[in-house]
Amino acid sequence: MTRLASLAALAGALVAVVLGFLTFGAQATAAPDGVPVAVAGPPDLAQRIAAHGGGQLAWTVTTPAEARRLLEDKKVYGVLELGSPATVVTSGAVNPAGAQVAQQALTAGAAALGGPPKQEVLHPASAAGRTAPLAASALAWIGALVAGLALTQLAKRTGRTVGAGARLLQVVGAGVLVTAAVAGFFALWDSALPLDAGVLGFVFLAATAFAALQAGLLRLLGLRAMAVLGPLYLVAPAVAGQVPELLNPAYRTLLWSWTPFRFSAEGLRSLLQGVPDAPDVTTGLWVLGALLAAGLLVVLWPSAREQAEPHLADRVVEVGVH
Repeated sequence: MTRLASLAALAGALVAVVLGFLTFGAQATAAPDGVPVAVAGPPDLAQRIAAHGGGQLAWTVTTPAEARRLLEDKKVYGVLELGSPATVVTSGAVNPAGAQVAQQALTAGAAALGGPPKQEVLHPASAAGRTAPLAASALAWIGALVAGLALTQLAKRTGRTVGAGARLLQVVGAGVLVTAAVAGFFALWDSALPLDAGVLGFVFLAATAFAALQAGLLRLLGLRAMAVLGPLYLVAPAVAGQVPELLNPAYRTLLWSWTPFRFSAEGLRSLLQGVPDAPDVTTGLWVLGALLAAGLLVVLWPSAREQAEPHLADRVVEVGVH
């Protein structure tokens, strides 16, 4: 019994380490490091401004038109346009964490030139618009996960084998119903949020891709897959809600670089704010499409037992006259 108690204590400590790493650690170590911003104006003055900021900011000196194009493409998080007065330009289509840091830094820089700058926001986002992309991604993940887990458990309790048709129905059904739930929340939170084919189609792709990936892992590993799928849910608010330039390099490499939530959240953010041509929309479509294809391959691939099932013609017993 002493040994079991020690193992239980060790398991609790390991869970605490994992939770601390995936959640609070990312927030506790957040700090600006190379946040991309642009400055547009007279070259000499722009170059002098770009020389300040240390490693916290990564400046691009360019023209006003090019700076705004970079902001539309989300390659910079803010623009300082030099003038009398200067103008700080941000975008509601940019991750709120990155936009806030850029706005604060650029406002301080403009104030040092001789007065508070004007503030301009492209594609302004409401509080719901800033929250909705990450919320939809997290809801799609947890909703699809519960659906896959429920099918696995029901099949186990009834002793029935889950066939390819049932698995496919669960994946598609979860995608449809979770998309409907997310659309309902969007309408409840802010009736101005667009619910067009582009937004709903992207949410459906994300939910179906998550469902297929989870169903595939549950098929391969059973309930043991929860040791992977459960903690991944914690990555959504802690890591995917940040821009990489605010994360500790360890979190940036080990978690942010591959988490599927960032692809769904940032692509959906662009669609909700009316920037469908932003590069992260295309990237999100490719990544989520690849996850969907890989998940469906595992979900629908016939098992050895299914391959061994005799065809109807093979079950015919020939009766001969002896």
